[in-house]
Amino acid sequence: MASENNILVSRSMGYKHMLFYKKSVVVYDLTYLFCERYIDKKDRTYDQMIQAARSGKQNIVEGYVDGATSFESCLKLLNIARGSLMELLEDYEDYLRNRGLREWKQGGIEHEAMINLSRKGCSSADYLDIARTRNDEVIANMAIMIIKDTESLLYKYIQRKEHDFLAHGGFREKLTRERLKVRNKS
Repeated sequence: MASENNILVSRSMGYKHMLFYKKSVVVYDLTYLFCERYIDKKDRTYDQMIQAARSGKQNIVEGYVDGATSFESCLKLLNIARGSLMELLEDYEDYLRNRGLREWKQGGIEHEAMINLSRKGCSSADYLDIARTRNDEVIANMAIMIIKDTESLLYKYIQRKEHDFLAHGGFREKLTRERLKVRNKS
């Protein structure tokens, strides 16, 4: 049995505290609101956008949990989450472009306001309160910025996981180290 300080498989729900997960919840909730208001439910895009947002969030959860025993599964699922978020980003950009709406430019007043809001660590409910009083152009731009931020944070996490794997090995190496500790005590 693993030492008390070195549990082999954690039951931690630590992903709920990860900033990229919290932002993925915002992405899902904003997308759901956006689609309900601005995309016809009969349009295939409605389901595609909601499912891409859901996939981004859910694959973070599964990747984080599976990462306890499989580095490969962790990376695969977190990259699927990134892919889903990038697919959703394209949908929002297409929406704006096809309707002649403006995408916020870096350094613009709206862009800076969203950065400041993001720094406050707002919850999904905070973003939804704002979105409920805004039009499609604003909500789409809010979602675009949060998606880009989420993907960037997720990518940095993946890079850190890769570094940790190279430095410390994976689950099998951990099992071996723990087994050797037990054997050496005998």
